[in-house]
Parts: sequence; structure tokens; C-alpha cells
Amino acid sequence: MGKTKRVITTAQEFSWKKFFLQWEWLLVLLFIGINIMNANLSPYYMNSSGLLTATSSFLEKAFIALPMAYILVLGEIDISVASTVALSSVIMGVSYNNLGIPMEIAVLICLATGTLCGFINGFILTKFKELAPMIVTLGTMILFRGIATMILKDQASGNFPMWFSEIYWGSIGNIPYMLIAFIVLAVAFGVVLHKTTFGRRVFAIGSNGIASRYSGIQVDKIRLLIYTLTGTMSAVTALFLTSRMGSTRPNIAQGYEMDAIAMVVLGGISTSGGKGRFVGAIISIFIIGFLRYGLGLVNVSSQVMLIVIGTLLICAVMIPNLNLGRFFKKKTAKTA
Repeated sequence: MGKTKRVITTAQEFSWKKFFLQWEWLLVLLFIGINIMNANLSPYYMNSSGLLTATSSFLEKAFIALPMAYILVLGEIDISVASTVALSSVIMGVSYNNLGIPMEIAVLICLATGTLCGFINGFILTKFKELAPMIVTLGTMILFRGIATMILKDQASGNFPMWFSEIYWGSIGNIPYMLIAFIVLAVAFGVVLHKTTFGRRVFAIGSNGIASRYSGIQVDKIRLLIYTLTGTMSAVTALFLTSRMGSTRPNIAQGYEMDAIAMVVLGGISTSGGKGRFVGAIISIFIIGFLRYGLGLVNVSSQVMLIVIGTLLICAVMIPNLNLGRFFKKKTAKTA
């Protein structure tokens, strides 16, 4: 008798149906629909230079959304990022105006401050594993904002050199520096998350942290690194935001943490961890940004914008969890 060979393969057969039913395609359709709606609402919307300039109005928050995607993939959350932005900006302003430190070094101090804030979050969470990230970052959110308020009270700090304003307002042709920086960082974050061993370990931790720890993954080091990186990117946001305003106050960037989380959740990153694609988060950043820009052109109130974005988020959470196949089976069974 001839022996038959058994071949075991893990490769799945490609399906066009599954490919086009991915959440990212729905986001693409939503992005197209929003642009069509905005173009019909305002004749000034489809202006190329205006659209490029409009990206600067929401990309400040998008820099925070990049590492926030990593944190949500871990199954955790960081709500201290806006306070980190404020503290980093305030310390930069005080370093330049009150201490006489050169602006170039003050910028480095801003980045170092944000990095330290992120490291503090990661250090606490890795040393005291029983603490919930929500509670820890809630505490540091209040702490960092409080320190910024103690430093400047109700005062502002400005009078920065002219070259500093170019960080936000500068451009190459019609393309803002900020957009170029965001594209470069977004590609880097996406490649690391989906194409490297580090990214696979982040997904593994989000799927099952205990199993990851026993399989030899250095869970604490990865968590510490991601929270520290989140602090650094919050400081990058502080640079662009301060450059745009020309001054800093302790109450800047309020609500930025919710906007960043909203961008990532709408992009399909699961809040329970271990699921999601980075490209979805990038698409959702531009969906929310252009939606606000278009509605702003026709003077829609901020309250209505919040209602619209809130509805989108609810749909983003509900739709992937709807068992539509089961619904259609019941419907066909009744008609039979």
C-alpha cells in the first residue's frame, strides 16, 4: 500500500467578500461621503490649498492618536495626554521667557518633559500591576495639569522667536510641515505595529497579557516603552499647538485626550485590546477632521458637531458586533 502524504497548512484562501467587508472599506466610503456632503454644503470646501491648510487644524491631536492606537491595542487607555501637552508647553514657555534658556534648548526641554510624564505613567503601571490604567492616568491627568497651573497660574507665556512659529505655519509649497511630519510618523508607527516582531507582541499582550508573559514576552518593558512614547508624542503636539497660538497657558489642549481616543476607536481599534488595523485609525483622523472643517464652513455649532461625532462612534462600536448573518438566517427561515 502506498503511503499518502498529509499536508497541513495555516494559509487561508483569499476571499474578495471578506476583503471588501473589512471595516476600513466602510471608513473609505464614509470619508468619500463626508467630502461629497461638505462640497454640496459649501462652494469653498473643494479648494486644494484650503484643504491642505485645514489639515493643520486637526493634525495636532492626530499626533497623540498614533501612540494611543498602540495603547488601545494593549487593551489599556491613557487620559493624561492632554495634561501632558499643557505641562510640556508651559515648561517650555517658562524655560525660554523666565529662565532665559535658548529656544532651541527649550524645545528639547518640552520633549523631555512629555517623555518623563509618559515614563511616570508606564513606571507606575508596571510596578503596581493591580492598578487600572484609567485610574492611574486620571490621577496623573490632574497632577500634570495642576503643576502647570501652579507654574503659570492664570498667566500666559509667549514672545517666542519668529522661527518657532514656522513649526506650525511653515510649508513646502502648499504642503504644511505638520502634514509632512505626520505622514512620516504615521507610516513609521503603522509599519512597526503590523510588520515587526514588536508589533506582534503588542497584539499578543492585548489578546492575553498573562499568556504573553508566560511565553517569554517582556510585557512590562513593552508597556513602559509605549506609555513613554505616548508622552513624547504629546510633547510633539505641544510644540505644534504652542507654535500656532504663539503663547502658552495651563488650560490649553483641554479635551484632546477624548478626541484622540475617538479617532482611534472610530478607526476600528478594539478597546478590549488585541484587534484593529492602524490604517483605519489614520482614515478616521481625516474623517473627523474634514467633517469638522466642512461643518465649520457653514457655521454649524460645536454642539452639533459633537452629536454627529458621538453618533459615528456609537455606530463604530455597534456595527462590528452586530450578528447580521444570524439576522438574515432568521429572516429567510420565516419567509420559507
